[in-house]
Amino acid sequence: MDWKQEASALASVATPPGSRRRGPVESTPRHVLVPNWWAAGNGGWRLRRGQDDVERWLSAAYRDRTLVTRVGPLHADDAAPGTSATGRATSSSTLPSLVVQMYRHASIADHDTVLDVGTGSGYGTAVLCARLGDARVTAIDIDQQLNDAAADRLDTIGHRPRILTGDAAGPLDGQWDRIVAMVAMPTVPPSWLDALPTGGRLATTLADMGLILTAEKLTDGTAAGRVERDQAAFMHTRTGDDYPPRDLALRDRALVEDGEHVEPGRYPVLDVVEAWDVHTMISILAPGTQHHYAEHDDGRRVAVMTHADGSWARAVERDGRVLVHQSGPRRL
Repeated sequence: MDWKQEASALASVATPPGSRRRGPVESTPRHVLVPNWWAAGNGGWRLRRGQDDVERWLSAAYRDRTLVTRVGPLHADDAAPGTSATGRATSSSTLPSLVVQMYRHASIADHDTVLDVGTGSGYGTAVLCARLGDARVTAIDIDQQLNDAAADRLDTIGHRPRILTGDAAGPLDGQWDRIVAMVAMPTVPPSWLDALPTGGRLATTLADMGLILTAEKLTDGTAAGRVERDQAAFMHTRTGDDYPPRDLALRDRALVEDGEHVEPGRYPVLDVVEAWDVHTMISILAPGTQHHYAEHDDGRRVAVMTHADGSWARAVERDGRVLVHQSGPRRL
């Protein structure tokens, strides 16, 4: 299987010319780390097995896109041929350009030790190992199964980093020069500052926001940081096999009911989760807002927002005209 040409083409897309990360991306066989994945479609997920279609496998693995490897508690490795699934994605192989982007924001130097938060498929860990050497790389994930699979595949391609199983927001066994998260954290855990030396740097995203936060540890044990002029989005960190179930009753009502307040909309309907700036603004103004978006065969685009306080809003766009329905204690 000739994957090196594919990996070289991916590296040219995912890394800028002259980047120290280009060589590691070129030398990492991503397809080995993602032999099976879930493809979205028709309101659910369809299993894709690499060995069933090698050409499709290589095309998927070496495109700059995220490959979902786990839906709810079901990993693609464990699903029978022809299986479909419903639920939320709970693990993935992050698109390589975003992996590189986060490592760039972490300002990783050749001598640094790194904690990679969110082992996932092991792809980001492999890129770090290719650049820094296995001894300088540690990965952590909440899921033992994910870690075991990643460790086996990393070993297959010649990498043996340290891999920890546990909650990355809890106490950490070790100290590292850099901590980089490939999952969205609700806030920066205090344990990260304990695990960084003075001058150590962290890079993470915050849950429900498209913001990248970086910070350095100060001599007094606190940290000083900034929001980078960049954006990214990751799955939320979790503490179990799946995320807590969502109460969809309010969303289902919002999809069909007339609102207490109805008026023409001033803006086109969009998928808020994919519009990082709008998503971030709403998360700041109304934390906890949930989003639903759908495009229908008749040309309608529908966006719904719901909140635990009972508020909801539905915007429907058809033929360039938008109508907004809202109900509840506040106008989302």
